[in-house]
Formats: sequence, structure tokens, C-alpha cells
Amino acid sequence: MIAYQKLTKKELDTFIQMRIRQLREEGAKEDIDLVPALQDYYHRHMADGTFVSWLAMDEDRIVGTSGMSFVEKPPYFGCPSGKMGLLSSMFTDPEYRRKGIAKELLSRVVEEARAYGCGTVQITASDMGVLLYTDFGFVKNGNFMQYKL
Repeated sequence: MIAYQKLTKKELDTFIQMRIRQLREEGAKEDIDLVPALQDYYHRHMADGTFVSWLAMDEDRIVGTSGMSFVEKPPYFGCPSGKMGLLSSMFTDPEYRRKGIAKELLSRVVEEARAYGCGTVQITASDMGVLLYTDFGFVKNGNFMQYKL
């Protein structure tokens, strides 16, 4: 039986390891130790309420993760509040996939964004995640661009 709970500092080390597993699975090339930067980010943003995560648990084992970062930019017509959710850390252990866990986690973090006052949620989806997000109601934005500094 899968249970769901919010991420706390107690689960943070395991959560970070699962985030790194997710990035590797998506094909990220590792050239730095990302753990210190992730620890810093999550500690700061969990403390100030601008990051929230729901976990899927099989007894005491984390089998699925989600994350939502809250950011604010000047309001625009598509998002009059200017508050946006940035979805990340969507990962389900391979042996637990295709059981509805990711959909449940997604529902929970999207509700967190709604409660925070976000007018939109964005994600850069992996190939594996596209179907989940389109089925949920996400639409592609062909104008997304990025400039690496």
C-alpha cells in the first residue's frame, strides 16, 4: 500500500539521491558534485516555503518524488498573479511505475501551487513524462527558449 507524505528534512538525503538518479536517467552529464548545491537549495527553500515536495512511500521506503518551486515575476495576461510553479523532481522508482503514483504526486504538488496563488505551472518534461503531463492537461509552449550562462 502506497502512502503519501510531504518531504521533511528527515528524508532530504534520500530525496537528493533520487533527484540525482532522475537527472542521470534523463541523460544529464555529470561534471560536478551536485549534492552540496541541492542541499543548500532545499534547506533554504523548504524553510521559506518556496519549495514543497510530496513523496510516495512503500512503508519506510521512498518510491516516488515530486517537487514544486514557487517563483514570482511581473504579472502578465496569462498569469495575472505573476506567481508561477516550477515543477521538478518527478521521479518514480522503476519497479513502481505505471501504478498511478506519478499522477497522484503531480495532483498534490499542483494543488500546492494553486494554494500558493500560482496562475501557472511550468515544467521541462522528459520524453518519459510527456504523456503524464499532457494527460493531466499541460500544453506545450513552443516559444520556450534558454540561454546558458
